[in-house]
Amino acid sequence: MFRKSWLLAVVLLGAVWLAGQTRQGPFVGVVTCTMCGARHTMGIKPDSRCVIECVKSDPNKWKYALLVGDDLYLLSDQQTPEKFAAQKVKVTGTLYEKTKVIEVKKIEPAR
Repeated sequence: MFRKSWLLAVVLLGAVWLAGQTRQGPFVGVVTCTMCGARHTMGIKPDSRCVIECVKSDPNKWKYALLVGDDLYLLSDQQTPEKFAAQKVKVTGTLYEKTKVIEVKKIEPAR
């Protein structure tokens, strides 16, 4: 488990390093997953449970993400978002625009 998490972090940070163009946050949006995006069509209710179950179904394929308007950004932290699934949050961090990855420094409920 630790090895997979470490490998994911290294891969994400490598992608982030290669990306180049960045933008500093905070970014306000809804925690979702790369499988569902804005639409939770799997029939799992509530949406928070759907997000968590999608990620857990195949964590190598589906990841926690932040939906900001119509844009979906992968979150570098794949542990903290679980407790905010389907909630509106403020993510402090750096967006690497070419890879659409947010390097997360902090996640907190949006006010």
